[in-house]
Amino acid sequence: MNPYVLSILLMSLGLGTTLTFMSSHWLLAWMGLEINTLAIIPLMAQKHHPRAVEATTKYFLVQATAAAMILFAASSNAWICGQWDINQMSHPITSTITMTALALKIGLAPLHLWLPEVLQGITLTTGMILSTWQKLAPLALIIQTANNTHPFLLTALALCSTLVGGWGGLNQTQLRKILAYSSIAHLGWMILVSQMAPQMTLIALITYIVMTTAAFLMLNNINSTKIITLASAWTKAPTLTALTCLVMLSLGGLPPLTGFMPKWLIIQELANQGLTPTATIIALTALLSLYFYLRLTHALTLTLSPQTTNTTTPWRTPTKHPTLALSLFTILATCLLPITPTVFTLLI
Repeated sequence: MNPYVLSILLMSLGLGTTLTFMSSHWLLAWMGLEINTLAIIPLMAQKHHPRAVEATTKYFLVQATAAAMILFAASSNAWICGQWDINQMSHPITSTITMTALALKIGLAPLHLWLPEVLQGITLTTGMILSTWQKLAPLALIIQTANNTHPFLLTALALCSTLVGGWGGLNQTQLRKILAYSSIAHLGWMILVSQMAPQMTLIALITYIVMTTAAFLMLNNINSTKIITLASAWTKAPTLTALTCLVMLSLGGLPPLTGFMPKWLIIQELANQGLTPTATIIALTALLSLYFYLRLTHALTLTLSPQTTNTTTPWRTPTKHPTLALSLFTILATCLLPITPTVFTLLI
């Protein structure tokens, strides 16, 4: 892609997200979401492959549907209550439609079916943008509108997402689909406490972005998109393979890695709010996600590459990928747990 076109698209992505962050009016927030969608579509379709075109079409249709629902809910709320303010979404029907549309936009279960298929059809770099940056603007709107939404809807979306995110990734062999189901499960954790403790939603979002970016950069560096190719990753980058295992376990939420921090704080907050059954269910669903992360770790470290494989065997060759971002995100994805007391103090 032409570097000038690429720079314009990336700046448009930043503009759309910033516009949604800054807006208190539903029309401006909707415009920001639309700019975001239109800016990433050329990035998704740049390979001109049938799978990429299919994924782009699916993404466009889903995002257009969600945007139309948001505009309809905002217009209805202005008609009923006379308010275009995001924080004044007071009517129960319009707030429910808005939350459903935002859930469709980011891929919360049971509105998640488009996300694994779209992520499977695009490159790892574009998939990283779709899994991290594209979640920011809708989640900002979810945090702002959560107080006007029925708690049962948020809890149902959250528990359904963690269950589907864990269960759906169990039998997958494609790494991008596994990361898509991982995204669904993590979003469920964020949504669960968005009403009672939005600052913990923010912490969970930041740690999710750090860990997911590190995972995508590592898979891009070792050029793996299927589990079967992970077995030969050690021939190319032994140190990176070991660090990839740590990042996967961090995504699973194992201590003493970074991913344990948001899960720990969220379960503690749920217990303090008297929601012990909800905390128990969401902790059990986290075990499902942990299984397929352990499966990836097993494939990376304890499996030899098969003698007959349909893919080109990658040997240890000089890589052309920049490693500064990879090093930074790997450190952040594995070593932030010791600052948990500081984060907890800042929250209180």
